[in-house]
Amino acid sequence: MCLRLLEVISATTGCRFEIRHGGRIGLDAERESGAVLTPAVVDFCRDVFAAQGAILCGPGGGRFVYELRARFDLFCKLAPLRPLLALRGTGVMRPEAVRDVDILVVRENAGGLYLGDSGSEHVDGRYRAWQRFHYCETEVDRLLSLAIRAAGLRRGQLCVVTKPAGVPGISALWRARAEQLARGSGVTLRFMEIDTACYQLVADARRFDVVAAPNLFGDVLADGAGVLLGSRGLCYSANFTERGDAVYQTGHGAAYDLAGSDRANPGGQVLSLAMMLGESFARPDLRDAVGGALEDTFAAGWRTADVMSDGCRCIGTRELGDRIAAALASRLRAVPVPAGVAAVAPQRESHARSLR
Repeated sequence: MCLRLLEVISATTGCRFEIRHGGRIGLDAERESGAVLTPAVVDFCRDVFAAQGAILCGPGGGRFVYELRARFDLFCKLAPLRPLLALRGTGVMRPEAVRDVDILVVRENAGGLYLGDSGSEHVDGRYRAWQRFHYCETEVDRLLSLAIRAAGLRRGQLCVVTKPAGVPGISALWRARAEQLARGSGVTLRFMEIDTACYQLVADARRFDVVAAPNLFGDVLADGAGVLLGSRGLCYSANFTERGDAVYQTGHGAAYDLAGSDRANPGGQVLSLAMMLGESFARPDLRDAVGGALEDTFAAGWRTADVMSDGCRCIGTRELGDRIAAALASRLRAVPVPAGVAAVAPQRESHARSLR
């Protein structure tokens, strides 16, 4: 579907894309090859980054995304939470609860629990498993520095999520570094425990601007707060290295139960593409056109089952993709955008660049 949207952009605007296809990823690929990251996938990513391109990654499942982040030091994950106006009132949230919600979750991505040492053994006839992890000051500093800059570019509010009683050492490190780094920045800093943050992100989402968190906490928060969007199928995100290499992905997992069923909501993948065009290729016009086409389609009453509302028509993934492509072409014809070259040698002076 995203390739179709890029084709529409090229046909309508003359903007050229150099598109490269990578190897298979996720659980199916791991079962076939026995490797979470195959040499072919590693080489593909390395070549794209060397050409100053960006990667749009499908949902593969398994350990793939964790190992990819570790291999290329994709230390920062940005997960925007902005409910679409066309879907207000869809899902379990009341319309007034999601009005004016605009949150950016900044998640540490290359350390913490998910990248710690793990193992298992039998001791005295009993099975035992463990996971050991740590954070060092430099890892925390680079993530929090980016989060503080993001808050400064937005509404000046940063919430750092920890758990002082449950994880005292690491929580103390995050608090101390946040207080030091935020000093003199003009950003209002506050701290919240993970359990309270999970509740407040749903109960009073408008109080949040930028949320920074360690790996596990950020994962739980961003995925759980997907309820604000009306469907987890609309979650999207970007993973960045310090120099700006980026992998864009949905935030909803592989959903193997929906594979091949023509029932999946493609919104998260479409929004990931839009984010890539805006952040890695400095084309906010194309970002807005792609995101707007998705919203236009939903506003016209075309929906997948997960975002159905009264008066709307339930259609499949493929038909929704066709309608998004048509809406994109209509938008681009109505507001012409300049041609250019994308996907290789992008202009990195984008919002993400300003955070580094």
